[in-house]
Amino acid sequence: MGTAAAAPMTMVTTAETEPTIEKTPAAGHKTLSRLRPGLRTILVGLGVGAMALYWVWHQRPVKSHYITAEVTRGPVVRSITTTGAVDPVITVLVGAYVSGTIQACYCDYNTEVKAGQLCAKIDPRPYQVIVDQDAANLTTAKAQLHKDQAGLVYAKINFERDAGLHRHGVVSQDAVDSDKSAYDQAVAQVDVDAATIVQREAELHAAQVNLDYTNIISPVDGTVVSRNITIGQTVAASFQTPTLFLIAQDLTKMQVDTNVSESDVGAAKLGEKASFTVEAFPNRTFEGQVSQVREAPITVQNVVTYDVVVNVNNADLALLPGMTANTRIVTAARDNVLRVPVQALRFSPQGLRHSDGNTKPGPRASVWMLHAGRPEKIPITTGLSDGSFAEVVSGDLKPGDQVVVDEAGRGGQDGSSPQAGRPHFHM
Repeated sequence: MGTAAAAPMTMVTTAETEPTIEKTPAAGHKTLSRLRPGLRTILVGLGVGAMALYWVWHQRPVKSHYITAEVTRGPVVRSITTTGAVDPVITVLVGAYVSGTIQACYCDYNTEVKAGQLCAKIDPRPYQVIVDQDAANLTTAKAQLHKDQAGLVYAKINFERDAGLHRHGVVSQDAVDSDKSAYDQAVAQVDVDAATIVQREAELHAAQVNLDYTNIISPVDGTVVSRNITIGQTVAASFQTPTLFLIAQDLTKMQVDTNVSESDVGAAKLGEKASFTVEAFPNRTFEGQVSQVREAPITVQNVVTYDVVVNVNNADLALLPGMTANTRIVTAARDNVLRVPVQALRFSPQGLRHSDGNTKPGPRASVWMLHAGRPEKIPITTGLSDGSFAEVVSGDLKPGDQVVVDEAGRGGQDGSSPQAGRPHFHM
């Protein structure tokens, strides 16, 4: 919860009277009756006097010390305090689609890159060999198509010639049927060759794609924040794509991913103001606002938190990825309102702590003020509370009034303070 400056404290000493009566048992009637009347009168008088002195001694004024605080005007801010990490808004993982040995590396940490820029190169020779083989296979398929197209032309001419001779009775029907079968097979072979060419072209294209993937290209404009390869290193992309570079698209726009507990996440809303500090700049406060309250729970050792994202402008590039941010999200605020310390709402004089005291702040509450040296109860209505101060909506209070926040102690017979204490606030 947010904190506010404590109000000045004043110690006031007053006198109270604590009624305590103890009776002294009277002497037995028989004993007094045996004494002479004059002596009996003297003894009775001494007993009454002793009882009076005892009562006066125990009922003498004792000192009680009250600690007061001033009623002030100022802000009352309720907030969520948590920690988080500074991250770029958009981070791109650049990996390798193919396996091989890193032949060259053109990007390093903090390198400014453009979309399409070459960052690294995997040895392309094994993939170039496959491209050359597939290109040769494609050429062979095309040559086979030309050959079979020529055979198709001959089969067609032969079939048409024998069919004309068959009409004049020169060629048998079996010869014509054989020519027809050869012609049909030639037509089918040409179709097979055309399909083979399409297949070979696809194989060549796939090999070319793999060859192109040996060039590691930046997909976005940004800054390289992590490099995980060195020249000569072998990367294997068989089961999982290895991450070679981590590129932040725009470091001038950052976000803080905070872990907010499930008890506080209900107060976090979009657009709320937030501020945070980082250890690198302890005297600087960064301002932002809540841009997202993610509904996915984060459970660690049965503790549930939620990611509340705070966007922040980083035009001067002071914030770096991964910094720890101590974040304060403002959920409610009142400016220039009449306020009292929360401890004043919890205070009750001795003897009233179990019957008339306030256990916690609420809309209907009360404070105590000193009048003629004695605490007097003042009913008030409270509003927003931030754990240190509570807003006074209505009540007979004004700025500068002194309200009692604690009782340092009640004096004993020697005037000491057995309950000496110091004022404190519960956050």
